[in-house]
Amino acid sequence: MNKKGQIIEVHCLNIGECLEVEFGTSLHELLSGLVIEQSYPIIAARVNNVYKDLSYKIYKPITVEFFDMRHYEGYRVYQRTLSFVMQMATLELFPEEKLRIRHSLGSGFYAEFDSLRTLDEAEIEKLKLKMREIVAKALPISRTKRLTVDVIAEYESYDFDDRVELLQTRPHLYSSVNYLGAMPGYFYGPLAPDSSYVERFDVARYYNGLYVALPERSNPDVVNADIKLDKMFDIFHEYQQWIDIMGVPTVGDLNRRIMEGDASELIKIAEAFHDLKISSIARSIAEANEQRGVRMALISGPSSSGKTTFSKRLGVQLRVRGYDPVLIALDDYFVDRDKTPLDEDGKPDFEALEAIDLATLNDHLSRLSRGESVEIPRYDFISGKRQWHEKPLKLTDRSILILEGIHALNPRLTPSVADGQKFKIYISCFTSIAMDNFSRIPTTDNRMLRRTIRDNATRGNNAQRTLGMWPSVRRGEEKHIFPYQENADVMFNSSLFYELSVLRALAEPILREVPDNIPEYAEAKRMLKFLDNFVPISPDEIPPTSLLREFIGGSSFKY
Repeated sequence: MNKKGQIIEVHCLNIGECLEVEFGTSLHELLSGLVIEQSYPIIAARVNNVYKDLSYKIYKPITVEFFDMRHYEGYRVYQRTLSFVMQMATLELFPEEKLRIRHSLGSGFYAEFDSLRTLDEAEIEKLKLKMREIVAKALPISRTKRLTVDVIAEYESYDFDDRVELLQTRPHLYSSVNYLGAMPGYFYGPLAPDSSYVERFDVARYYNGLYVALPERSNPDVVNADIKLDKMFDIFHEYQQWIDIMGVPTVGDLNRRIMEGDASELIKIAEAFHDLKISSIARSIAEANEQRGVRMALISGPSSSGKTTFSKRLGVQLRVRGYDPVLIALDDYFVDRDKTPLDEDGKPDFEALEAIDLATLNDHLSRLSRGESVEIPRYDFISGKRQWHEKPLKLTDRSILILEGIHALNPRLTPSVADGQKFKIYISCFTSIAMDNFSRIPTTDNRMLRRTIRDNATRGNNAQRTLGMWPSVRRGEEKHIFPYQENADVMFNSSLFYELSVLRALAEPILREVPDNIPEYAEAKRMLKFLDNFVPISPDEIPPTSLLREFIGGSSFKY
């Protein structure tokens, strides 16, 4: 039955109106007839609570909300599209080289050639001009489905072996493929309608590669290629080099190793690497104690980076060196939930420094430093109330106080402690494995999966609540945590390159419970699609002391 000419009802949330469009109208065509007040170009949309390209065609009644790059998904759309443009530019200029986007840094990403070829300033200018040329051409970006064997053949003609490996390890009869002009590629998530949408960027030399600066999400008029994140870069790059040596730089490589029966070895090696790094940090603290009288280790990091288990494992390593570690979690100093400050949306802002009872915390730290016994609180996340430990804490001459929490590196947290007595540690889940050479995995996705699983099991939160809170968590991190990360004496990467293969089986049933009639369904659907790329691993061989156990259960540590 020919449905051409049929009228479809569309409810547009941006203007609060119900519209009627012809069957098969694209979102781009719909948008061209609307007047939506936006400071920046609309780049994608949420259709029936699923993220979609603007090329999406309307064949049934929908609710749609358009957004620009200031939206978290809009920003990801911008990143993916610019990565696609950069891939085309480097393929044309340096056809014999293979570029990899290694990881994110600040409001951009770091990329380098496999050969470690370093571009001089003239070559960088040439690359920027080529990218701007592609942007100016407004090359169309499309998405289609083709037989997987045909997609693989096309990727092979471009020597995209990383994408071939992924398709071969997660076989489907048909596979989606994107095109920038005539060049194929694939990115898990929407892309802009054409290359002209990513006109704001910069490229600068950074170490042995390139720093590609994007506009700031909250202020897209600002593009800053002059970054000073050397400590973060070092920890990213160290881990990246290590997983390259391990032979698992991409998901396709990881899947292949798992399918070949190497999961057990991969787990053991990844865990041993964490042991090595934590032992090294404990040695640094011991040396700082001897040299400058350090008595406190401050551990900061964003949500679900593994701060609690890291603290406990660090304590074990300090005991090996003859110290008496005393652990305090900042979360236990939360004010009661009804006293929590509110964010800009009027919701409880658990990421704000004022969510911590600073007066009580500093009073306790001062009393502990004087050798007094102190009864410390314990926060119950289900009731939202403070409780109290029955056994008081007291420091000895060999004590190192370990204080962990998202604000630990903020100088305003511990003004009662001399700076020379603090050893500062920043920990985060710097996901280094990539989907392919041009599709990196955001560290925030890894952390969100960890938190979704943990909060469902231990904090009484279903996936809907966790996903609903996540934008507020992200805003809090950008405001309260990231500005202080380079203050750290050392950084630790809590990522385990095998973990997403483990998290898949645990996260999927929780994410599937999110109903499709709420906005959080968009993130749940996106993450389910993402997880489908991983060959699952059983958690049975993960040791009980692993940082991952903090999130999946089965830890031998008490929390």
